[in-house]
Amino acid sequence: MSSFNRVILMGNLTRDPELRYIPSGMAVSEIGIAVNDKRKNAKGEWIEETTFVDVTLWGRTAEVANEYLSKGSPIFIEGRLKLDSWETDGQKRSKLRVVGERMQMIGGRGGGGGQGQRGGGGRPAQNYDDSESGPSSGGGFSDGDFEQPAPRAAPAGGPPADDIPF
Repeated sequence: MSSFNRVILMGNLTRDPELRYIPSGMAVSEIGIAVNDKRKNAKGEWIEETTFVDVTLWGRTAEVANEYLSKGSPIFIEGRLKLDSWETDGQKRSKLRVVGERMQMIGGRGGGGGQGQRGGGGRPAQNYDDSESGPSSGGGFSDGDFEQPAPRAAPAGGPPADDIPF
């Protein structure tokens, strides 16, 4: 039987990112996200529920999150669920978390929450992708992913592309 493990979340950071490096030199950042949901209860009243989710980011995505995001920053995360299990003092413990593979900062500089020393929301709706994220891969993105699009050429015999009203 096949399976599918994909998570898409949009919310706000509950704390500043915690960046560290593993012995191989790969960056890893732990962030927390609060995701709000509004729904009607059995009485027809609107109630708001908040879900707190721990997310792990790897590679360049982790470094970008640490540089541009702070508590309160709006963020969009796409990734997969992972169950961590360990034993402490003879008790088995487990925790479900998200391994973030793509991150998009929502809003522009200084906008949308998170006005900490890192500059708030960062770049407008910028997408960061670690398609092979994790401790065993290089992951990340190339500088070409963030180039501005080239200006459109003017149609033959028409006005320059910058003068087109739409």
